[in-house]
Amino acid sequence: MSEEIYSLRMRASRGEKHISGAERLLDFSQLEAAAAAMLRRALQHPRGLAERISLTLQPVPQAQVLQEDLLRLSTFAVDDWRQGRDCASELLKELGLKPCVVQDAMAQLAAGPSPGGGAMRGAMLIDAETGQRLETDQARGVRVSRMDVVPAARAAIELFLGEMALANPRIVEAWVLASKVALYPQIIAELCGSDDPDYLTGYVALAKNGYQRITLLKEPGCEIGGRIFFVRPATDLGELVDHLQHQAVLFGAPRSEGA
Repeated sequence: MSEEIYSLRMRASRGEKHISGAERLLDFSQLEAAAAAMLRRALQHPRGLAERISLTLQPVPQAQVLQEDLLRLSTFAVDDWRQGRDCASELLKELGLKPCVVQDAMAQLAAGPSPGGGAMRGAMLIDAETGQRLETDQARGVRVSRMDVVPAARAAIELFLGEMALANPRIVEAWVLASKVALYPQIIAELCGSDDPDYLTGYVALAKNGYQRITLLKEPGCEIGGRIFFVRPATDLGELVDHLQHQAVLFGAPRSEGA
């Protein structure tokens, strides 16, 4: 890559409804093709036709970009979404989270965590001890930005996923985002369920156990979803949000077993 790379971000909405978003870190030569792909995504999204599409471009000095490995990936195959939610709940409780905190968090996610009951644009922050929501804007939540895959590693990552019949750009995007979130030591775990009506897979992710996909986490056609970050008590929320929103990270190949 050159001395300077670019953060390209897309947000699409219809009225107050969030439609789609995307994040890339790119060389200048890649920007035009990536912006066109983001525009097509916003205009052809299963959540509906966007009325407002915003593309934001910002330069990022190469010296400020972290280089990290993707989390290990594993998949839990379940028969239906109820079994999937039970699986997610058990994975979270195995980390020491209280059953009541897990149950309440999952209920909020399933009901629609925004004040109006719909999906949020960003993630929920939940105190892992008390279950209290910590984000200052519960309609917007906290966005995770400025992350991507190292270009030299992308082909190998896509081949790896293809060999497991997982050749889907959404998986790469979720894997990258989960890996960035897991870098922050005060985050115990992330729980994610997509708000796309045709994408039913969710995941639990953490630094130690990796990106744990759960094949069914919601009913077909459901547009309710989102992310929950379970954070340790007394976490400095300003530093956490700064890392999630502003720290640029490029990821290479997945971590090997035992790493």
